[in-house]
Amino acid sequence: MEREKMKNKFEKFFSTSNVGSIIIALLVGLGTGVGAVIFRYLITFFEFVGYSWIPAKFPSLGNLTVVIVPAVGGLVVGLLIYNFAQEAKGHGVPEVMEAVALHGGKIRPVVALVKSLASAISIGSGGSVGREGPIVQIGSSIGSTLGQKLHLSDEKIRILVACGAAGGIAATFNAPIAGVIFALEIILGEFSVRHFSLVVISSVASSIVGQVVFGDIPAFLIPVEYGITSLWEFAFYPVLSILAALLGVLFVKSLYWAEDLFGDWKAVPEWLKPMIGGILLGGVALLYPILTGIHWEGLPQIYNVGYDLIEDALAGNLVLGVALALLFLKLLATILTLGSGGSGGVFAPSLFMGAMLGTVFELGVRKIFPDVIAPPGAYALIGMAATFTAAAHAPITAVIILFELTGDYRIILPLMLTVVITTIVSQQLLKGESIYTLKLSRRGVHLSRGRDVDILEGVLVKEVMSHDYNVISMNDTLSNLSILLNQTSSHGVVVLDEKGKLFGVVTVSDLRNAISSNFDLDETKVKDVATKRADLLITYPDETIGQALYRMGSRGLGRLPVISREDPGIVLGLVRRQNIIRAYHLALTRRSEITNKMKQLELDMEDHFEVIHLLVNEDSAIAGKKVSEIARLLPEDSLLISIKQDGRGVIPHGSTLISPNDYLTIIVNEDDVENLKEIII
Repeated sequence: MEREKMKNKFEKFFSTSNVGSIIIALLVGLGTGVGAVIFRYLITFFEFVGYSWIPAKFPSLGNLTVVIVPAVGGLVVGLLIYNFAQEAKGHGVPEVMEAVALHGGKIRPVVALVKSLASAISIGSGGSVGREGPIVQIGSSIGSTLGQKLHLSDEKIRILVACGAAGGIAATFNAPIAGVIFALEIILGEFSVRHFSLVVISSVASSIVGQVVFGDIPAFLIPVEYGITSLWEFAFYPVLSILAALLGVLFVKSLYWAEDLFGDWKAVPEWLKPMIGGILLGGVALLYPILTGIHWEGLPQIYNVGYDLIEDALAGNLVLGVALALLFLKLLATILTLGSGGSGGVFAPSLFMGAMLGTVFELGVRKIFPDVIAPPGAYALIGMAATFTAAAHAPITAVIILFELTGDYRIILPLMLTVVITTIVSQQLLKGESIYTLKLSRRGVHLSRGRDVDILEGVLVKEVMSHDYNVISMNDTLSNLSILLNQTSSHGVVVLDEKGKLFGVVTVSDLRNAISSNFDLDETKVKDVATKRADLLITYPDETIGQALYRMGSRGLGRLPVISREDPGIVLGLVRRQNIIRAYHLALTRRSEITNKMKQLELDMEDHFEVIHLLVNEDSAIAGKKVSEIARLLPEDSLLISIKQDGRGVIPHGSTLISPNDYLTIIVNEDDVENLKEIII
């Protein structure tokens, strides 16, 4: 009993005390720092085994080492991920974002261990990936695990996940400020004072651990000083911005194209695909010296994180042809590594490609305008920030982290200009998605400011609207309105005309404004101060809560009248902020039910089901029908997971109407695929 009391006091201290929160953030930072150090040493160890010990032990392998080592590494990575933690597949950051948005920041403890091993083996064996994604996931897992052990609230666990992410970036790159910005901008999706202090503590603690072990030196050493040679250069930077945006978009699209290509390869087990990716990567390493004339010794230039070549680009030591070839070779190597199921980050590859793009651009412009171009490497630095921004849509992180990685603050104006233009262009081309969010949106999870907003597209207004609302006649006095508001503790009342139809809405704010303007409450009518129907934002019962929420947010409203489409004068109910919360929980419940059904199907018949995507034609048997009506038409062993209508994902429920040109995602027994296609198409 005494032990239980102590445990409860201990947990209460950390969950309610500011001092307790600071201690936890400090522990997460220190733990992440140690994890980052171990992770980097693991990479060094596996690289030594693959490219020093094995060649020395088996010299007869010769250049085949660069094929065998990635292949064996891929096999081990595939087995680790498939058997222990499938969340460790890929670049890691989207999984952390999903945990924060949908699961209260809860990440399984085993993820940290599997991710560190899988990514270290993937990078050490030559995989063309970075170490920032893995250490973000490792640090986030440490923060989440500690929060769960202490039985903290979901909100506090989310903050600890962000603390771990910040610590991961800080320790890996010796960039504590960038770690904080990364966690707030990408992981949490919002900047707030209550998050900031704890994230800073964690980031600083983690960075100190890294500095103690590796020294206080920037990730990239720059031997030259950058600056602006001529104001004419500001005409070149927008061009580089657009090129970087195009490169970032190409990177994102290519990566997910490769994932789809390997994912659709049903004949090969998932755990074997990273090995095939390693073999293909080795083939590229053997062929490109023949095709490009770029030779390597020991470790091919496109393998691993590639920091040495980034430093060469920053120092201006690369020639045009080499930089151009390495740009596209790195792109190919990265999509082979990650697309096949390898484990590692996308940050380092985007920096590498950006450095090569900047070098190519700089050398090209120098041939035409030799006297108005910045010193060698300046455009490589800006290209790095711009390409990362194009892929990740994190302009603040890009600017800060490049300053911290290089220790150079002398080129801030062109850097900020380039990053802003790149962000605008890439967001247009990717329709607001980034390399992180696109992975989630392809699963039906759409995030905005760190929260899943698209989930509300699966709940209709009529399902959660309130039928209990107060009304008043437009000819009533403000005195009567004041009495009604006081009696009901309501903040807003629906106003009806003489025929009982909707006239408008009147709120507490309207009454206060009337009082402050010295209106006579006994003489002034409600209709004189109410917001009239023509100026009123309304919603309909068959609209989604997502649409209603957007309208409420556009004017900061606390409620919307729900009116009939057949007769716009009839008020059916109100949508209030508490209804939005109810809708969100309802949508989460539905998503959970679908997830459970999918898991049950996987357990029942793991090897006999397929996930297919079908377009509903105009003459389809299910066009114009509700989901509840088509259940008898679909094969018995099938499950409708989601519907995409007008580019928006919708969680299906009984009243959802299926229309022509909708995209349906369905799990179906492989024997019934053709039958299903005939029904839908």
